[in-house]
Amino acid sequence: MILFSFNHIALSVKDVDASIAFYQKVLQLEEIKNTASDSKTRWLSLGEGKQLHLIPRPNAEIKINKAVHFALATSDINAFITHLAVLNIEYSDWKNTPNKEYIRNDGIKQVYFQDPNGYWIEVNDDIL
Repeated sequence: MILFSFNHIALSVKDVDASIAFYQKVLQLEEIKNTASDSKTRWLSLGEGKQLHLIPRPNAEIKINKAVHFALATSDINAFITHLAVLNIEYSDWKNTPNKEYIRNDGIKQVYFQDPNGYWIEVNDDIL
């Protein structure tokens, strides 16, 4: 059996500087060195060796929908929701109800919001 572990997620972005600023401000991610190349792709740490790679594609059409998203978990989702409100970041539940969190059938609380390129991000309290 071959085992896998999550390594990174890569997103095409229109403006890499604006995207870096957003992820640093909203998710407080630390920028790390792009060790793969000398390209303009920039990397952020998601912790535990996991990374978010932001690849500049200023002329690419970026197609998104809410079903295509990535999720992060936090132990204090209420503090994070307050953080979004302070930053005037619009968030919603899965059904697009503005400024509303959703509690799944399994008891996990979640919210969704978008980055500057329209990518959907879920934050939930599913901490093991």
